[in-house]
Amino acid sequence: MKFGAPLWFWAFLALPLIFFLYVRLTVLRQRALNRFADANLMRRLLPEESFSFRPLKAILFMIAYAFLVVSLARPQFGVQTEQIERKGVDVIVALDISNSMLAEDVLPNRIRRAKFEIENMIDLLAGDRIGLVVFAGESFVQTPMTLDYGAAKMFLDAVTTDWVNTQGTNLAGAIDMARKSFPTKTGAGKVLIIISDGEEQTGDGKSAAQAAVKEGITIYTIGVGSEKGVPIPVAKSEDNVSYKKDEKGQIVMTKLNPKILEEIAHFGGGSYFAAGVDLNLPEIYKEIAKMEKSSFGEGKQIQYKEQYQLFLLIALLLFLMEFILPDYIQTKKEWRGRFA
Repeated sequence: MKFGAPLWFWAFLALPLIFFLYVRLTVLRQRALNRFADANLMRRLLPEESFSFRPLKAILFMIAYAFLVVSLARPQFGVQTEQIERKGVDVIVALDISNSMLAEDVLPNRIRRAKFEIENMIDLLAGDRIGLVVFAGESFVQTPMTLDYGAAKMFLDAVTTDWVNTQGTNLAGAIDMARKSFPTKTGAGKVLIIISDGEEQTGDGKSAAQAAVKEGITIYTIGVGSEKGVPIPVAKSEDNVSYKKDEKGQIVMTKLNPKILEEIAHFGGGSYFAAGVDLNLPEIYKEIAKMEKSSFGEGKQIQYKEQYQLFLLIALLLFLMEFILPDYIQTKKEWRGRFA
């Protein structure tokens, strides 16, 4: 059994509160009766109870509430398989992990914000395959092309700027690595999204972009950061922050260099997005979603059957029983005279 909306189980935390309110109201009711008149008089004024259903009604209500919560969590069991044809776009995200991506002109910093936005984009994918290339002065594949979005997020989360020894921003190397990661067949449906600040450029990015276009790859580039210089933090403590310095001991300033990113997008047949300090990958994905879909072949899709109806029916029946059930059974009194 699995659940489609397991967050509803947090509602079980209200059960102790319901029990407490029942006990509290029972105590307050008895206190109110005691203040109204003494016990002997109350026995004469109120009908005698041979059996009280109040505890049973409280139990029925709590059980009904529990079944209602389970139904809202959407229990699913019993599976059915369907043969489906998978169609979508192949998307590779090339993420710059050079030290300049630690700059904090984008909060909390450039690389963490980029990772957050990539995760948001992965949530929008509908049958599209995703891959991840990370690069600085050198490039490597972090996530091969996959439909497992959960695995893609897990590998993305592990990315840090410590993974490369060779610094710089070799966009040409990132494009070449992405080209090798796409399926060998050519045609529509291949997208490369490069996220970088464009600093310390090495390699011939324009030539690499032209080669990628010949293989049916469309390149989008996103410039991260501001065009005003900001320092690069390399160490932090509670009271102090250390910044990267050059050989002369001067603090190194990093800023967005959009020119090369614009050129690569132009030669790559795509668009440049000046994200600056506000990345918006969902907007880019809207353009990608309009592209021609490629077939990934046929596969089996396992679907679990929704079974919340049974639990909801039980909850409603228990609520109805609690509503109909009287609070108590009254004892029939015999007439013993006016002064009995």
